[in-house]
Amino acid sequence: MTVAFKKPESLLDAKTIYCPGCGHGVIHRLVGETLDELDLREKTIGVAPVGCAVLLYDYFNTDIVEAPHGRAPALATGIKRVRNDLNVFSYQGDGDLASIGMGEIMHAAGRGENITIIFVNNANYGMTGGQMAPTTLPDQVTTTTPRGRKTATDGFPFKMAELIANLDAPAFSARVKITDPKNINKAKKTIKYAFNLQKENKGFAFVEILSACPTNWGKTPSEAVKWVGDAMESYYPLGVFKDIGGEE
Repeated sequence: MTVAFKKPESLLDAKTIYCPGCGHGVIHRLVGETLDELDLREKTIGVAPVGCAVLLYDYFNTDIVEAPHGRAPALATGIKRVRNDLNVFSYQGDGDLASIGMGEIMHAAGRGENITIIFVNNANYGMTGGQMAPTTLPDQVTTTTPRGRKTATDGFPFKMAELIANLDAPAFSARVKITDPKNINKAKKTIKYAFNLQKENKGFAFVEILSACPTNWGKTPSEAVKWVGDAMESYYPLGVFKDIGGEE
């Protein structure tokens, strides 16, 4: 078997329930490969959110616990403080992290907790029907903004990677996308770097990933991937916004 197509030991042999073209499967693979390469599988506890990634434990061959809606950073904090020897990460969508969980993520980041956050930004509430999220773009049509998001009444989207980077305590904050092999490889490198920071006790690491949601966007998978690069990246620029290690 070609090594490139070998299933990571940190992932289970499970049939996906994600929609065609959804980015979660790709991101799961990147996280799974990273845990294998850093020899963290037997030392990891992941925290599942409420949202499309709620069934994280169906895909990962690691210990997974489920948090109340938006509270994954608080649960991850508690686990890490009790078991500092473990690798702890949360895996959250934009509704879970940037809406009901905004207070939790900002305070965990503000304390500089030694945990890793994987944040999937697909610009809408994926599981519940495609409603406007804190990350929905200006003028973007959703089920709750049929005429497009209007900043005058709905406000502007939150740029979470930049918000995290502006706090004093976090060690790392970056934004990547998974639209093509080159950028998928960059995303893998960034995820691995973030987990390494925790392994080295460097502190809070945040990775935002721009990801497609074809079903709720009303697009084909290829159209959705193109929209990530054309529309989302224009508002959410890629890059490293803070890095205390200076190596990324």
